[in-house]
Amino acid sequence: MEVNETATSKNGGEWTGDSRFLIVNYQAGGILDLMRFVRSGNSDKFLHYSDGGTGVVEQLPRGGDPDHRWVIFVSIIVRKLIAIFGKPMEWFGYLLEFILNLLSLNGNFFGLFYNILHGKVLMPQRGSETFISAIGHLDGRIDLYKSETLTKEIGGPDFWQKNIQLGIGHRVLMDLCMMASKLAYENAKVVQNVVNIHWKMHFVDFYNCWNDFEKEMSTQVFILCDKPKDANLIVISFRGTEPFDADDWITDFDYSWYEIPKLGKVHMGFLEALGLGSRAKASTFHEQLFMNNQNFTKLENDATIAPSENSESSTMFSDSDEQSVSDQSPESDRLTDTGSKKFKLDMPERTAYYVVRSKLKRLLNEHKNAKFVVTGHSLGGALAILFPTILVLHEEMNVMERLLGIYTYGQPRVGNRQLGRFMEAHLEHPVPKYFRVVYSNDLVPRLPYDNKTFLFKHFGICQYYNSLYVEQNVDEEPNRNYFGLRFLIPLYLNAGWELIRSFTMGHMYGAEYEECWESVVLRVLGLFLPGVSAHSPVDYVNSVRLGTERSTQMSSF
Repeated sequence: MEVNETATSKNGGEWTGDSRFLIVNYQAGGILDLMRFVRSGNSDKFLHYSDGGTGVVEQLPRGGDPDHRWVIFVSIIVRKLIAIFGKPMEWFGYLLEFILNLLSLNGNFFGLFYNILHGKVLMPQRGSETFISAIGHLDGRIDLYKSETLTKEIGGPDFWQKNIQLGIGHRVLMDLCMMASKLAYENAKVVQNVVNIHWKMHFVDFYNCWNDFEKEMSTQVFILCDKPKDANLIVISFRGTEPFDADDWITDFDYSWYEIPKLGKVHMGFLEALGLGSRAKASTFHEQLFMNNQNFTKLENDATIAPSENSESSTMFSDSDEQSVSDQSPESDRLTDTGSKKFKLDMPERTAYYVVRSKLKRLLNEHKNAKFVVTGHSLGGALAILFPTILVLHEEMNVMERLLGIYTYGQPRVGNRQLGRFMEAHLEHPVPKYFRVVYSNDLVPRLPYDNKTFLFKHFGICQYYNSLYVEQNVDEEPNRNYFGLRFLIPLYLNAGWELIRSFTMGHMYGAEYEECWESVVLRVLGLFLPGVSAHSPVDYVNSVRLGTERSTQMSSF
């Protein structure tokens, strides 16, 4: 099945040109329409597609694989349910983060009670250097694993050769990437504080960029260097799926795709998050992907553009346009798709791909010996692998030659097998550069669905950790689609074990591994939704730091 969103033809219909893409519009019909689709394959309400021809195509043919229809049915139902609870999720998350920060600022429950009695209550300020996200409260660890070793090794003359030899086993670099992925959930001031003060590295910039699917500046990414002058390492970290952001979860469950000639089919929602098109007008994907946004390229190469005051090196932004740490908009002022603040995709200086590419090229030009890594957790992992994919599409080979690695954690699938083969040719020679880390029963790496009918496939090295933090390189994680019946009982048994384990971690491994009450509550939730609790950054940090290799046959427990 192939579905698409289209531009308008001269006769008023939908014009697709040579583009092939699938769009599953969960908002287009009701429950009766959905049941009709499951019975007969009548898709005119939910699915629109282009087969790559020059004609106008408005709906899918009737029929189709029943298994395929059931997967689409589940996807639409889940996304509808998430959308219904979207606002309550947002309000609950807002309130929960306020309460968590109120407690942490005042010394938890007893400290807050004491401060109330004495009229000294400290109130949290969202966006401040002390306001921590819900993810940050789940795992309060800030310091890097053997940070002195990392700093020393990065500055050593044989660092790159060591990394090539150790690969995924180079645990200190894996830890830096995982901690940077976790840190990306925080606001810009927290990120800057942690990078500069705790990690003794150099914060470069933080960006809020346009996500056309969510219609707001919600794609967040930050950049750091190991030192301000003559840097050896540049890290780009994309923010992942926020736990109370309904649009992020809807994106993860989306099956819409866009086919890039020669590359393959790519998840449409992730392309939109990078600012590389809009499903509202399919021609924008072609403009962004194949024309390489010539207007932006001209801006990018214009040496007369003024530098950003708070950036590590000059960027293409003017002060009024920059969405970086120097110009953070409050949540209520985010751009939307209505009114005078309506965003247009012809403003590449506000899109994540072009923003990061421009800054990266300037940093690589300034730091002649530096190499870069790209990383992210969850949705951030998907953006982390797609960013270099588009660099290859745009033939930015001078940039790709200085890629050290891509490290993703709990990453969803981003495209089909053709895309995987294309990128493996660029990322596996002369040594592997793409490492995908998966913990146990994490739900997100098993999305979108993958079977003989569907096209979404993982690629690259999968470093899998079971619930004992035993690691093994595999082609695909066990229970690849999560909903396999033979894995159902082990899923819940494993969730029970993880809850019991949470009370013993501190005793077994030391104080830094002791789980907070917020993490324990999530483990309790995991008894009902095991795949969600297994997505926690707590287990990914533990996997990297405690993981032990096993060469024998792996069990799923």
